[in-house]
Amino acid sequence: MTPVTRQEVLGLYRKIFRIAKKWQSASGQIEETIKEKEYIKNEAKTLFRKNKNVTDPKLIKQCIEECEARIEIGLHYNIPYPRPIHLPPMGLAHKQGRTLRHQEKLRKISKPIYLKSHDEVS
Repeated sequence: MTPVTRQEVLGLYRKIFRIAKKWQSASGQIEETIKEKEYIKNEAKTLFRKNKNVTDPKLIKQCIEECEARIEIGLHYNIPYPRPIHLPPMGLAHKQGRTLRHQEKLRKISKPIYLKSHDEVS
């Protein structure tokens, strides 16, 4: 990891914790705000620890882009949780065969960048 990339990653990590410190839930309830703050901190710790040994520059760039996208979406919608994609699970494919494999491949390719690591952690 280059020093510039390292600084960028550490800057994102600090930014997430600053956001968590100032976070207010959309409902305004104290219990929900505390729960959402904890979610933000735990999610950041989990994902950053999971990716700490990544050395491929393309994969590092993809993780940085995912992090930035999740930050922007979270701040814009005031929801810390990743937004789900609204496709019915296997709604267009038969239960077996080439169509199912093709549908799974299309679903994987079409997954938004902010959800790439969510399924791996959850």
